[in-house]
Amino acid sequence: MIGSYIKTATRNLLRNKLFSTINIVGLSISMSVGLLLIAFVLDLRSYDRFHQNGERIYRVTSVLSANKQQSRSGDTYASASLKAGKLIRERVTGIDRHAGAEVTIMHDFAQDANVGGQTLPIKGYWAESSLFKVFTFPLLEGNPDRALRDPYSIVLTQTAARKLFGDEPALGKTVKIDTLDYQVTGVMNDVPFFSHIDFEALVSLSTFEQLNRNDPTFDSWTNIGLTYVYALLPENANLMAIQAQLDAIAREENRADKSALIHLELLPLYDIVVGNELRDMRGAVRRHMPPAMLWLLSGLALVVILSACFNYTNLSIARAMRRFKEIGLRKAIGAGRGQIGQQFLAEAILVSLVALLLSFVIFLLMRPQLINLAPEMQRTVKLELTLTMVIAFIVFSVTVGIMAGFVPALFLSNIGAVQAFRNSSLANGSKRLTLRRALVVVQYTVTLIFITATAIGYVQYKNILAFDLGFNTANVLNINMQGNPPEALLKELSEVPEVTALSRSLIITSVGNAWGGYMTYDDSRDSALVLTNNVDENYLALHDYKLIAGSNFKARPTTAAAATEVIVNQQVLKRFHIGGNDPEKAIGKSVTFRNRQGARRMTIIGVMKDFHYGKVDNLIEPVAFMFWTPGDRAILNVKLQSTDMLATMAKIESIWKTIDRVHPFQAKFYDQEIEEAYSDLSTLIKIIGFLSLLAISIASMGLFGMVVFTTETRLREVSIRKVMGASTASVVYLLSRNFLVLLSLSALVALPVTYLFFERIVLTRFPYHTPVRLAELVVGLAAVVLIACVLIGSQTVKAARSNPAEILKGD
Repeated sequence: MIGSYIKTATRNLLRNKLFSTINIVGLSISMSVGLLLIAFVLDLRSYDRFHQNGERIYRVTSVLSANKQQSRSGDTYASASLKAGKLIRERVTGIDRHAGAEVTIMHDFAQDANVGGQTLPIKGYWAESSLFKVFTFPLLEGNPDRALRDPYSIVLTQTAARKLFGDEPALGKTVKIDTLDYQVTGVMNDVPFFSHIDFEALVSLSTFEQLNRNDPTFDSWTNIGLTYVYALLPENANLMAIQAQLDAIAREENRADKSALIHLELLPLYDIVVGNELRDMRGAVRRHMPPAMLWLLSGLALVVILSACFNYTNLSIARAMRRFKEIGLRKAIGAGRGQIGQQFLAEAILVSLVALLLSFVIFLLMRPQLINLAPEMQRTVKLELTLTMVIAFIVFSVTVGIMAGFVPALFLSNIGAVQAFRNSSLANGSKRLTLRRALVVVQYTVTLIFITATAIGYVQYKNILAFDLGFNTANVLNINMQGNPPEALLKELSEVPEVTALSRSLIITSVGNAWGGYMTYDDSRDSALVLTNNVDENYLALHDYKLIAGSNFKARPTTAAAATEVIVNQQVLKRFHIGGNDPEKAIGKSVTFRNRQGARRMTIIGVMKDFHYGKVDNLIEPVAFMFWTPGDRAILNVKLQSTDMLATMAKIESIWKTIDRVHPFQAKFYDQEIEEAYSDLSTLIKIIGFLSLLAISIASMGLFGMVVFTTETRLREVSIRKVMGASTASVVYLLSRNFLVLLSLSALVALPVTYLFFERIVLTRFPYHTPVRLAELVVGLAAVVLIACVLIGSQTVKAARSNPAEILKGD
């Protein structure tokens, strides 16, 4: 029976080459999107699955509320404090003690390793030996129980060991980092690609404790910016009981440390990469995809696939009259409704499987384009073929075939034998026509939404890049000093003619980076998180910040403790009601600022106009500038004026190489940094634009097929009308009128829906967005109408110009 279905389906496909081509090409284009999405999702779902106990590993996250609200409302951070890790180990029962229970790792280990007189940069984490019990990172050499136990112990990956020691054995060797010697106590396999944490080296956490033993704040309850805490729970663990113990720890510590209110929560390991987005103060673990984004991409892919399915349904139902006799004959010799339905489902599945072959070729061509959309994409997915992926592709193809063929199979299997032999239009012919029209309207409505969304998104993206941040970024080059003192480079660059100004800063603002601490004013119980940047006396002028009261920095402190001057924005005054929110009266007022360096009493010497410290989708927050000191890491800000920027960049890079021969030159223009900060938005717009192109291509192929079929079936009518004196223009209008009405209905639905979707949902995330304009709404409609008119006109004019004598001579 299956062989009969396949043989009949093949004959039918070959008999109707045009419609078969439209269906196969349309399905293959849309299915290639589905294949990319399947590969993308499978890659994301592959993260951390190599850990043997991955389903039992949880990360402890922190919910931070600086205003002392007794609730869990606030920002959720991916990290926790070092003290939280110790308290969990000591107090929480219900954790798998035998397996190592808990591991604390700290990021920001990025040092220069010196081996045999050769200096090479190396990055990694500070970690405990229990890491090898909680996670599955096999050691090739060394004892996992002892490898990270003692201070100044280091474990290298295979690649890092080869980079430092070549082909010589690394175990037991010494690596000099700064002025200290670290012993290699283990060599492990390279970290798998699909791991949410990536490193070249692990250094014992006890080393960090030794180096910071004189810092009383490094293990404070509120110092949550550096540490990640993971716990391995036993099978069938009571999560509610463990959460209650975490709540008890948080209550006790919050009473002791009143600067902020912190709650601890458990996050499953498998929900780190695909899960709700968490704040990360230092951005160490960046591989992340919000579930909402996956749902959005899945929905968009499904819409494109359904568009191709609509084509199949429309063309199959339109051609149904030509197959009435075939259906009647089958029913006359005993075929039931189920067998007729199976026949047409088999045809749809066969078309889908043939389309799968072509879609796989398209998938291979589009895969590198998707990966190269953004640097973050290259670090997140590989899209390499696996057996699971191939099976998923085949199942997906069969599913698409069933979706495409379900309605035609249902419709054609309900035709009676007598009606079929009469070749009648059936009693439900009007319903059939209504269904076809409805499918065309839905298809073009979705296509218009796609194109209009792309136009609006692109305009909004460009407006974001050109948004007035409150300071000037033009021709500002930011150079990462990578641990080098900036004085030597400052001196060299000051002699370059194209350099017009120089300054130093701790971080680059307005691109998603954040630094900060807690500030209090009169009431020590009223603290607020204030975002900060450490800058020198040239920073404000170089970037054209607007001082509305007070002055620039006067003192030149050499240590953080000695830096007692602070310049704040207007939001700080509003938050604490300093000087009655009057900038002039706020000058000279004292505030207390507390971060991991300790608490400092500081004097407000200046008030600057509000600016965007964060990205444009964040509201303007309280910000304070403090003086940059030599203990801070340095970003060198270089203002350039050059007619040949490439030559100037080459000159600066050559100067860098005379100062640092180890680290590659890392410099980006501020505007480039801002553009990369919104790369996720740019990538999404590119994806939607690409899907728009596919949607309009598929819809156009379907429309072309429908127009060809309609004109073929109405040739006799057209000929008779021409014999009766109808003009070519009137015939063209007659044939195209219904299609243009359907397009108008689509526009009436799509444009208001898209407008409301952006204004009421999407753009509410961007408090400073520009309103959607009429031109952005109609540009997509104009493109669709133009394409549709070309397709409809090409066939209707051809039919209208046909010779009536040739058409009617056989009647």
